[in-house]
Amino acid sequence: MEEDKRDSSASHGGGKTVKQCESMIQTGRQTPIARFLMESMEKAGCPVGNNFFKAVNCTKNVSGGYVPGYGIILCMNKIHLQDEVNQVIAHELIHALDECRAANLDWTNCAHHACSEIRANHLSGDCHFKRELLRGYLKLRGQGAECVKRRALSSLSGNPHCSGAAIAEYAMESVWDICYNDTQPFDRAP
Repeated sequence: MEEDKRDSSASHGGGKTVKQCESMIQTGRQTPIARFLMESMEKAGCPVGNNFFKAVNCTKNVSGGYVPGYGIILCMNKIHLQDEVNQVIAHELIHALDECRAANLDWTNCAHHACSEIRANHLSGDCHFKRELLRGYLKLRGQGAECVKRRALSSLSGNPHCSGAAIAEYAMESVWDICYNDTQPFDRAP
């Protein structure tokens, strides 16, 4: 992702300014799930400093991402609401925790990436019923798991090492049971 170095008072295509986004990040860091995940990372030996979260202008159509060795970026030109910031922080902290607790996590390995996407979508609240309803998905039974699969496949499609739907789907299905049921650091999926 590219960071835009322009004046922080510019709104970058209708999104937030750097200052606004940084304020939203600070608020998002205080949510119970974010605090719990950051505490879990610290216990695992990967403390999260203030510079771990960065407001950037993104060229891709994403709200944010985890960049190994850099931290979590939030796309100020794509995010509009505090709830979006909170959700991105929770989702990306799960990726960061996965990397922290698995010393050999390889983001170019489709199965590794799929596992982290399954966990992040399942544990961050990305697929709660209300969010799915707002996206237009109205199925009552099995919607959560379908959402996790759909969103994991979407994320995998952005990984050049997992190009092709068949490769991404095979990687996801090969790790589904283990990764969907891995709720660490939670006792159960929140």
